Amino acid sequence: MKKLELGNSGLQVSEIALGCMRMDQLSTQEANRVIEQSMEAGIDMFDHADIYGAGKSEEIFADAIDMNPSIREKMVIQSKCGIRDGFFDFSKEHIIRSVEGSLQRLKTDYLDILLLHRPDALMEPEEVAEAFNELKQSGKVRHFGVSNHNPMQIELLKKSVEQDLIANQLQLSLMFTPMIDAGLNVNMEHDPSIVRDGGVIDYSRLHDMTIQPWSPFQHGFFEGVFVDNDQFPVLNEKLQEYADKKGVSKSAIAIAWILRHPANMQPIIGSMNPERISQIAKASDVTLSREEWYDLYRVAGNKLP
Repeated sequence: MKKLELGNSGLQVSEIALGCMRMDQLSTQEANRVIEQSMEAGIDMFDHADIYGAGKSEEIFADAIDMNPSIREKMVIQSKCGIRDGFFDFSKEHIIRSVEGSLQRLKTDYLDILLLHRPDALMEPEEVAEAFNELKQSGKVRHFGVSNHNPMQIELLKKSVEQDLIANQLQLSLMFTPMIDAGLNVNMEHDPSIVRDGGVIDYSRLHDMTIQPWSPFQHGFFEGVFVDNDQFPVLNEKLQEYADKKGVSKSAIAIAWILRHPANMQPIIGSMNPERISQIAKASDVTLSREEWYDLYRVAGNKLP
């Protein structure tokens, strides 16, 4: 598994990370197999959030590996906070309380990365900065970032936050490409030309923020997986063609498509199937040509201007 640097943090991580949202549905033994298989495949970064399984996903993760310092130093753990029941909360009190809860459930003294999960319309950057400073100085969080934020929201945070924001988790897949579409359809009078995210992909490259695509196999907003989906026969035929050509699975090709982008992205895969994780991890060894990348983009239903 190839490595990449998260932002400009100096933190070297696997270029594919495992999202642990569904880990609450596994037994301790099943979770252990998922984690061990991930690490055998070269995945050393694990993405959590305080709301995943109402905290149970973090608990099962820690129990599954019998968390201890020797195991902890082999992995990079990221968690997120800010989503509550019916509202978003970036208050200093909630951020700190959320981190302390995650640390307790994960049975660790620190998070490698903390992300703010979804934008809080009532965010006060000075209050976020106070929380980040306290967490950094106490050693409870080493690096910080955001999730689902646009460039101006990030700039507003940076007005007060002293630490670098090294990552932004955003929805992206071969079948969900608005942040790519807008850059290809500049000044055109049709829907793909609409800039919905403030130019976040170019902003991220300019400011050394790593984009972490979530739901990399979904079409639409949680409408289903497109791989092996009868709704998309032409796309799956093309995925199979490249899978056969490269000697990997169709899912690996879908991830290789994301990895080919020069923004140096880190896809978050959410599979809890050890065999599928191993298959997907092989995407790190696949390089798509420019022609192959655009071929898949067009077959996914996108038109070039």
